[in-house]
Amino acid sequence: MTEFGIGTYIRNVVRTLARLDRESTYFLIGPLAKVAECRPLPGNFQAVELTAADNTLKGYVEFRAIVRRLECDVVHIPHLFWMPRALDCPYVLTVHDLLEHMYGSRNFSSLRRSLHFHLTRRVLGGAARVMAVSQFTRGEIQKLFAIPGDRIEVVYNAIDERFLHGHASSADLQLIAQRYQVNYPFLLYAGAIRPHKNVVRIIEAFSALKSQLAKEGQYADLKLIIIGDDLSSHPRLRRAVVRSRVQHDVRFLGFVPIDVLRIFYDVAKVFVFPSLYEGFGLPPLEAMAHGTPVVTSNTSSLPEVVGSAALMVNPENVFEIKRALYDALLDVDVRQQMKERGYLQAQQFSWTKSVARILQIYREVAGERPAGTIVAGLSGPIGGAA
Repeated sequence: MTEFGIGTYIRNVVRTLARLDRESTYFLIGPLAKVAECRPLPGNFQAVELTAADNTLKGYVEFRAIVRRLECDVVHIPHLFWMPRALDCPYVLTVHDLLEHMYGSRNFSSLRRSLHFHLTRRVLGGAARVMAVSQFTRGEIQKLFAIPGDRIEVVYNAIDERFLHGHASSADLQLIAQRYQVNYPFLLYAGAIRPHKNVVRIIEAFSALKSQLAKEGQYADLKLIIIGDDLSSHPRLRRAVVRSRVQHDVRFLGFVPIDVLRIFYDVAKVFVFPSLYEGFGLPPLEAMAHGTPVVTSNTSSLPEVVGSAALMVNPENVFEIKRALYDALLDVDVRQQMKERGYLQAQQFSWTKSVARILQIYREVAGERPAGTIVAGLSGPIGGAA
């Protein structure tokens, strides 16, 4: 599977904590199979099984009992939660985005939306510290939930170190040619396939680009590869492909492992990510780490993440996306500039730097206790996807 979302965040935080702190004791609370995905870990990390789902009443009661039994000094809840946490110790909370409140609640009744909002605000208000993954997300928390800015700290995400293993080798190229029958130039999208990801407009922009390239006699064999969910779960995308007349030029590969995704990032001519809303947006940085030109949105957190290293577009304008793809594909100077800037931009974000700050926050919240006495319970869907 590709690894998008909260599970990736938890694995990177845990593994980096394991490098930085061998003295404090950490309990990883969650399903044991998911906790195992963080291994190998040193002896100061212990797995504690949570048998019930953490978003159920049974899971909530079980989690509280575990925290009390372990006498934790601080708990890290690694994603925004709607169920208030009445714990015996302080907790810190990571907020990745407010998508549920921007898009996800549209199908709820007004009563359910109101209850969801007020319970979420209680969770945020009860946190000893809120960590937002971008300045954009910090501003959204302040604006939507009226949480004071001095209680929210920005601690950026970073890319997984497996994306830093160099460029694709001849063996890598052979692998995707044999396993996926990919031996042609392609544009790439990688990420979850949900309405706010704007994949339909990617398909429409690609169709317009193919028409222009055909008139100019260029890139006749160019394809669009979409890595993420299985197409069978998204009939709307199938209709968009048919309507745009690119049935033979768009491929949906479903989920792929990170070690293979790394190759696709490296080989792609352009990475396209015109998302309507992102709390952080890691995929553009992952592509930049491979020197691949990126076309992305000029909205939400994405300008903050990509800086001047990408071509930014209005994500609701198909022809603007198409023009940027054309420039990123054919303008040699633009491609070289984005390659150079992309490498530098990806290096601005580091798990070592971010987790060092998280560790400081644990100690501040625990009351500046001496190293070796902090007990942190990191709860959440370890290894799960957003």
